[in-house]
Amino acid sequence: MNTLSFSISYQTFDSLDELNASDQTLCKKSEEALSTSYSPYSKFKVGTAILLADGQVVLGSNQENVAYPSGLCAERVALFAIGANNPNAVIKTMAITAFTNNFKIENPVTSCGSCLQVMAECEKRQNSPIEVLFYCIGGQIIKVKSVKSLLPFGFVEDRLGAG
Repeated sequence: MNTLSFSISYQTFDSLDELNASDQTLCKKSEEALSTSYSPYSKFKVGTAILLADGQVVLGSNQENVAYPSGLCAERVALFAIGANNPNAVIKTMAITAFTNNFKIENPVTSCGSCLQVMAECEKRQNSPIEVLFYCIGGQIIKVKSVKSLLPFGFVEDRLGAG
């Protein structure tokens, strides 16, 4: 038997003012994306802003459906839009935020497992890390340098699709 461990490094910031200008802008863009959230059932809006290497910013928001499994998270909405419209784009940074009128969100909201798997696939596809900012409006921001640190045991099977 072997016992192994892993650890991740991440940064925390107490406010937007502590971020560099590019990250501040991306967080504000993720707030803008909240306006297109379709969340009549949960009343929990999620917005994502993705910075591409060419400087373009792509927004996504959660889209619910009365048949709950048929909806889609903000991260996947934006990532799939990039894949469908600009499949060779290189993703540099993602900012993710959330808002609800039902309660005060006091900590950054992180991505679900399905979104993390899709984010990891994008990182693998482009063969370069994607920085992620989890942004709590009016509160803390968590920044990681790579999706891989968020999903160290993500599903990978290199033989799929080969030959």
